[in-house]
Amino acid sequence: MARALRVLAWTMGVACVAIGFLHILLGNAAMPGIADAGPTVGSFGRFMGAVFAGYGAAWIHAARQAPVPARAVRWLAAVMLLGGLARVLSIAVDGRPHGFQLLLMAIELALPPVYLWLAGADERAHAEGRP
Repeated sequence: MARALRVLAWTMGVACVAIGFLHILLGNAAMPGIADAGPTVGSFGRFMGAVFAGYGAAWIHAARQAPVPARAVRWLAAVMLLGGLARVLSIAVDGRPHGFQLLLMAIELALPPVYLWLAGADERAHAEGRP
C-alpha cells in the first residue's frame, strides 16, 4: 500500500502541474464550454491554473518525502474533496455543467477517500522497517 500511495501522489502531482500549465498557456481554450467567455474569465482561469500547478507541486513534494507524510496527504486530499463538493454546490445553484466537468467532479469525490485510506501506509511501512 505504501508503493500505491507514492505512485498515486506522484501521478496526481504531475497531472496537476501539467493541467495547471495547460490552463496558463491556453486560457479559456483549456476548458470545454468557455472558449468565448472573455478576458475576465481568461484571467481568472490562468490564475487558477497557477494555483493548480502549485497544488500539484505540493503533491510532488509530499511524494518525494521518505516516508510520504500522512498529514500532507490528508490535507491535499481534503482540498480535492472540497473542490468536488464545490462543484456539487455549483450544480445545485447554477445547473448542470459541461460533461467533462461532471467527470472531474466524480474524480474529485472518488479519489480523496482512497488517499485518506492510504495516507498512513508509507509511514507505517517505515516504522516497520520496510521503506
